[in-house]
Amino acid sequence: MLTKTVKHTLLLMLLMLLTAGITSQAMAEAVKYQFDIRGQHAFVQFKIKHLGYSWLLGEFNKFDGSFMLDNDDITRSSVTATIDTTSLDSNHAERDKHLKGSDFLDVGKYPTATFTSKRIEKTADGFNIIGELNLHGVTREITIAAQKIGEGKDPWGGYRAGFEGHTTLKLADFGINYNLGPASTQVELNLYVEGVRQ
Repeated sequence: MLTKTVKHTLLLMLLMLLTAGITSQAMAEAVKYQFDIRGQHAFVQFKIKHLGYSWLLGEFNKFDGSFMLDNDDITRSSVTATIDTTSLDSNHAERDKHLKGSDFLDVGKYPTATFTSKRIEKTADGFNIIGELNLHGVTREITIAAQKIGEGKDPWGGYRAGFEGHTTLKLADFGINYNLGPASTQVELNLYVEGVRQ
């Protein structure tokens, strides 16, 4: 006959095995997607007020990234991205030169910006991606308000999922202190990402 100690040990081992099985199953549900850069179905755009009278718009033409998507529980998903800051494009060569210079992004010293998610939280109309953004040599935690656009098969035999996200950054938080006036102290980032399942 098994003693109480042996029974207790066997029960603990059984629980550990069951827990490990559940954890492995949960981890297996997250699927990797690569940003569709080749097909140009992903965009990193920005806008900032000009003198408080209008908007200055632009984008970064070169970036890459991937995300792990768990459709059963979005909070188990994750995303990483790298932006080539030298690819900034505001449709004006002289302005781009200034924005890439030491007054702003200083791309000669900081040619890339990176984002790595730390956690994801559900919201009433989507989810928040909380993670670390490294920009202009400064790393800070930011929150991206995101929504899923859709997912499904594509005409080329692949499978895709698309999202959009929005966040606002204070320039001074990332060591960018050039005086553009009180109406232009922060920049809005708008992200549109279509990923291809790997």
